[in-house]
Amino acid sequence: MKLDPFYLIVPDTRWIERLVPVGIKLVQLRLKDMEKEALRFSIRRAKRICAEQQCQLIINDHWQLAIEEGCDFIHLGQEDLAAADLAAIKKADMKLGISTHDHVELETALAADPDYLALGPIYPTILKKMKWAPQGLERLREWSEKIGDRPLVAIGGLNPERLSGVFDNGANSAAVVTDITLNPDPEARAREWVAATDPWR
Repeated sequence: MKLDPFYLIVPDTRWIERLVPVGIKLVQLRLKDMEKEALRFSIRRAKRICAEQQCQLIINDHWQLAIEEGCDFIHLGQEDLAAADLAAIKKADMKLGISTHDHVELETALAADPDYLALGPIYPTILKKMKWAPQGLERLREWSEKIGDRPLVAIGGLNPERLSGVFDNGANSAAVVTDITLNPDPEARAREWVAATDPWR
């Protein structure tokens, strides 16, 4: 399996409407604190937009709804992984990505036989308070050697200037949230990311 080198993560479907049309081919919808039917509506909207734009959509956490809505990719954090029905996900023929932050989580994730793994934060991040120190590029290289042929996603504190470092150390895709969503011109910044990752596409 191959992931696009630019992995955008957004907190609601409005961002997908704004940013996917600028040329994004891989986006994760990370919805929080919504009623089930609002979640369902958002997933349907995102799925429609991504299909129209030929963009791969990954749903974060809400694996039951993702199965019900016929999505083909789910991403789970470690807490959600512990509660998820992996057999149901596999039966639905969904691809699975899993977050990792340390060696114990890596072993837990590998036991679930995911399609890709994410490691973070690579650099300090303002997205959320983390109990993990920045992992750094050496840890990224270590992960790439441990996970075999699975794609590796780097996340946390990334910007276009840091792309060579993460790709040279084994990452296949660079995930970003706040560098775009907090930018005064998110569309222009997204275009910069698309262009910056083109050498690895």
